[in-house]
Order: sequence, then structure tokens, then C-alpha cells
Amino acid sequence: MFKNVMVYRIGEGFAPTLADVQAALEPIQFVECGASQEKSIGWVPPRGEAHGPLVESVAGQWIMKLIIESKAVPGNVVRRKADERIAEIEAATGRKPGKKEKRDLMDEVLLTLLPQAFARQSSVLVWMDLDNRRLVLNAGSQGKADEVMSALMNVMGGLSVSLIQTVTSPQAAMTQWLLAPTPDEWPADLTVERETVLKSTGEDAASVRFTRHHLANDDVRKHVLEGKLPTQLALSWDGRVAFVLTETLQLKKVQYLDGVMDESGTDKKEDRFDADMALSTGLLAPLIDSLIEALGGEMELGAAGTDAPTANPVQKTVISTVLAGGADDGDPPF
Repeated sequence: MFKNVMVYRIGEGFAPTLADVQAALEPIQFVECGASQEKSIGWVPPRGEAHGPLVESVAGQWIMKLIIESKAVPGNVVRRKADERIAEIEAATGRKPGKKEKRDLMDEVLLTLLPQAFARQSSVLVWMDLDNRRLVLNAGSQGKADEVMSALMNVMGGLSVSLIQTVTSPQAAMTQWLLAPTPDEWPADLTVERETVLKSTGEDAASVRFTRHHLANDDVRKHVLEGKLPTQLALSWDGRVAFVLTETLQLKKVQYLDGVMDESGTDKKEDRFDADMALSTGLLAPLIDSLIEALGGEMELGAAGTDAPTANPVQKTVISTVLAGGADDGDPPF
């Protein structure tokens, strides 16, 4: 299931077959870290079955899974062991090792300690929607997403992607929704829920978090009018999916609301992979469409976006004032 969502646009001209993708992933199947290896990255069967295909087609959507395993040795432990060796060299030879020799000693110490380090694994689901030319990652951070994209680009010739950009920035749109006098001003199918994070654009970077709090009130509007802009906002779509939208167009804490998962009609004792993936992608695809539409549509490459979304004249004045706040120091508001 997708609990976090990052959406990329697949460039024109990329039209592989399912067999093409399977063949591209096979050379980079996941293997656990060796004794002295710090990191290992590779693909595994997304269904979880040994020796299964590395890409599954479910309701026309292609699903893959990348495993990232890493070992970490605390830096202070490495430095302490290296200092002990440096002291031994000084005592035995009467000389102090140079910078290069110290670096080499640090590397040697790290290699000797790695076999004792515990390995940590994380996985990222990858959803390729060629009909809509979108690539969706179940990644909670840009760093994790970058590792996945690097792994994909290394094996799939002709693949080019870019993060989707909208005409109206998510932050400008979230600002308008929080300033809306009534819920009637919210976009169709989207409802503002009870969680947000507001951050100041000033030097103090003051922030306030509202949790389980009714947001359509004067207290929240006062913070926004004072110059605190939303970096996260909890929303729900069509009463079926809840999520937190970020200023970078990431969807976090994705939850399928009560009764939605029962629509699959699949017995919980059975393999739910197909049912869960079909339902998850079947809900997220129109959600992404609705969200992009609420943000003014997708921006064409090379076009400049707008800081303030379409609004009535009063809202436009307020939003423009808020977004301009904190810009006196020469930095953009966001």
C-alpha cells in the first residue's frame, strides 16, 4: 500500500513492454550486504514470493519494489579506534601520521567494524502508470526518492522523469484554503481536515502546529495573516482517502478511510496483493488528478507558476500581502 506519495512526470518516448522492464531489473536484484559492505540496493518481487517477477501488472498498473540495506558504524566509535591506532604509531615511531595516513586509518577501522554492524533495510514501492505518464513512489523523503530514481535510471534506457509542477504552488493554495471564509471556497472533492503546520518566513522561523483542531477559524487565520505560511495541511479526498499535503507536493500519512478497503471484496485470508494494489492505485490516480486540478493544473515545462491561486479580489489582496511578508531580507517567501 502507498502511505507516502511522490509524483513524477514520465517524459515522452518511453514506451517499454512489461518484459522490457523485467529484463532491465533482473541484473540488479537485491543481495544482502557483504561483511565489509556499507550499502546494497536492488529489486525484489513486489508480491513477496521467492523467485517471482520483479514487476507486477495489476489492473494495467506496473508495480515494482526496491530494497535499500545499509550498515552504519557510529562515527565516534570509528574516531576513537582510529585515535588509538594513531597513538600506537606515535609511541612506536615517534612521528605523527599525516592527513592522508589518518584518512586511510579511518577507512581501515571502518572496514574492520562493519562486519559487527547491524544492517537496516527499507523498501520503496514504485508504481508506473504509463497511461497517465506518471511515476509514483511510496517514499517519505526526497533522499529516498533520489536513490530510487537513480536505481531506475541506471537500468532503464530512455527513461526521463521530472517532478510534477503545478501552476499554483501547493503553499499558495493551502494558504487560500486556510483563509477561506467558508468550506464552500475549498476545491471540489477536497476537504480541509484538522492538522496543519504553519511556519514564519522571518528570521526567527517561528512555527505552530495544529493537531485535532478545527482549522476554519479566526485563530488559524490570524497566524496566517501574521506571516506564517502552511508547510503541511491535512486534507481528505471524496470522503475516501485522507492525507497530508506538503509545500513540495508530497502526500504523507495516506490513509484509506473506513469501509474503503472492504470494496475489494477479497477475503483477508487470501493473497490481497492484487486487490490492495488495484484499489490503492484506483483511488490515488483520480486523487492526484483532482489535486493537480485544484492547484491550477500542471505547469508546462519552462512556464512560470503563480504564487497566488485564483480567488476573489479580497482574497487575492490578502494572499498577496501574506506571501510578500518576510521578503524584505531579499529571500523569497518560500
